[in-house]
Amino acid sequence: MMKAYEDAAELLYGESHMIAEPMDSMIAGAIAGVFASSGGPGFGAALDQLTRLGAGFDMSCIFGFSPHMPPAVIHDGYSETTDRKALKSYLRGAYLLDPFYAASVSPVREGGMAREGLWRMRDLAPDAYFEGAFAWSQEVHPCISDQAGTLVEEIGFLIPLGSDVTATYSLMRNRGGSAFDEGETARLTALQPVITASLRQHWALMQHPAPAAVPAGPQSEKVFAAAFQSLTPAQQAVTKLILRGHSNLSIAGHIGITEGTVKLHRYNIYRRLGITGQAELFQRFIDFLGR
Repeated sequence: MMKAYEDAAELLYGESHMIAEPMDSMIAGAIAGVFASSGGPGFGAALDQLTRLGAGFDMSCIFGFSPHMPPAVIHDGYSETTDRKALKSYLRGAYLLDPFYAASVSPVREGGMAREGLWRMRDLAPDAYFEGAFAWSQEVHPCISDQAGTLVEEIGFLIPLGSDVTATYSLMRNRGGSAFDEGETARLTALQPVITASLRQHWALMQHPAPAAVPAGPQSEKVFAAAFQSLTPAQQAVTKLILRGHSNLSIAGHIGITEGTVKLHRYNIYRRLGITGQAELFQRFIDFLGR
């Protein structure tokens, strides 16, 4: 832990920090506050205080994502102006369209571990994500529904917690600000060992459902199957990727079919649902989540 502290402090304050006050006391105090609040309601705010020593942000949140159950809200650091209805819709199922959720539950290397580290949303998002409805929807995207409007950028730490759960600690800046620059991302990355250790400790101290209470099977398949019961399993798979922001070409690569077959699936999906395009498909999903 001391090595992690020294590495973080060097990037935050420069090599001279080791003999300089009050910077040294500031980071030490912030780290102490985080670990002292582990397991309690003040953990999220304390972690934000530490993280802001690396880079400022307007909003934050921490979700525990698992393929087998709905998200666990570890920290709600949205502004007071955020629409609570959007957060409820997100937790009911819109989180399934979030690139951070997809990255958290998708094994990408041997051992099935999530993509641990600090990521920009744009580096995780599918190729057509920012052209889709979810990225701009005020109805189901909590961080889009604040008074400042859409975000200029969202970045997040992916931290495996064990037992098929990965935490996403998202940091967001509202429109009108600037994106996180290289210096800020370097300082945030230097803080990652402390953030990871404290978050894992906090998770271990939190109350969790007993294993028997956790539903079996991928949660995403259940939600999409319920929302689009009239579609075939193959069409449901394509629908999920459409809603997540994949282009026809990207869908073809994910499923292992031709782009022409994807177009045919898309045509049949819209025809069977009695809709004319992706916007109506998204609205159908929103309406389902609101029931």
